[in-house]
Amino acid sequence: MSKLGTLGAKLYRGEVGYDFVGKRKIWYGISILITITAIVGLAVRGLTMGIEFQGGAVFTTPKTSVSASQAENAAQAASGHDAIAQKLGDGTIRITIGGVDTAKSDQIKTQLAKDLKVNANDINADLVGPSWGETIANKAWTGLIVFMILVVIYLAIAFEWRMALAALVALIHDLTITVGIYALVGFEVTPGTVIGLLTILGYSLYDTVVVFDGLKEGQKGITKQTRVTYSEMANKSLNGTLVRSINTTVVALLPVAGLLFIGGGVLGAGMLNDISLSLFVGLAAGAYSSIFIATPLVADLKETMPEMKALKKRVLAKRAAAAAKGESAEPQDEVPFEDADDAEDTDATPAGAVVGQRRQPNRNNRGKRR
Repeated sequence: MSKLGTLGAKLYRGEVGYDFVGKRKIWYGISILITITAIVGLAVRGLTMGIEFQGGAVFTTPKTSVSASQAENAAQAASGHDAIAQKLGDGTIRITIGGVDTAKSDQIKTQLAKDLKVNANDINADLVGPSWGETIANKAWTGLIVFMILVVIYLAIAFEWRMALAALVALIHDLTITVGIYALVGFEVTPGTVIGLLTILGYSLYDTVVVFDGLKEGQKGITKQTRVTYSEMANKSLNGTLVRSINTTVVALLPVAGLLFIGGGVLGAGMLNDISLSLFVGLAAGAYSSIFIATPLVADLKETMPEMKALKKRVLAKRAAAAAKGESAEPQDEVPFEDADDAEDTDATPAGAVVGQRRQPNRNNRGKRR
């Protein structure tokens, strides 16, 4: 078995673990700092909207030896607006200029033909009106709102409203960070970007639901025992799915990284950046939020319940009594929560103990019971 597989097995059995939930204030602080940075970047620099949203013209030249940078300078001089030029694989150049109308487009086309030394009739010009982009943006917002509502309803039914609320906070967290990084990097926002943003919601939600499913199983009968608190059970469930979440995220990030760094960076296919950056940042943020935000937030919400407060009080009191007697704090044989009423409830278990696993019967105890 590989080292990662061995680590995963140990995490699942509770032999090793990290106290993610116990250190939630640290993760909350980091997330707040990142979110504030993203919001400031969005407020200061704003988003660079593509012509699909602000309107403009796209010029495609015939095959030419002129470089993309030369074509970009010529387009900016001819239009008086910022321009983006991309050298395509067949030797043609795609020039995007925002904020120009039909009359201005004809002038730019004529000037580009002179500067690039090509025939004006061979330059293809496509105009995009801002109303089309506004329609796409409105539909994207509608889709996002409907998606959020359906997610909250589903999670509230499948799990409970506290988990639904935590998942919603995690999704908003992921979207804010992704949009903020777009503003800081300065990539254009195109329909591909919108598709990427909507896609990462599904990935983020998947990781969160996997962890929540473990929480749902782990909390069965939790108030009938005095070995662990809800936060400790949540941390145990999180550690049990940690390697799975990491593996899933890494496998998803590898092809996206190829699109972003090789396709967009090395090969210069700038159009790939539109969707690949949003996917790359969103996938990473989704894995982070499911581990460091969603689960600790569920634990905080659950431990406001009177029965969970009472459970925590009983657990801590029992541990204090065991410590006063000098008894070992190491866990003995474990029993599932459902069988807690029938078990010898005499030892206290720390946060790292295994939760919900059935123990082998103790022969000495079996003899005493007989």
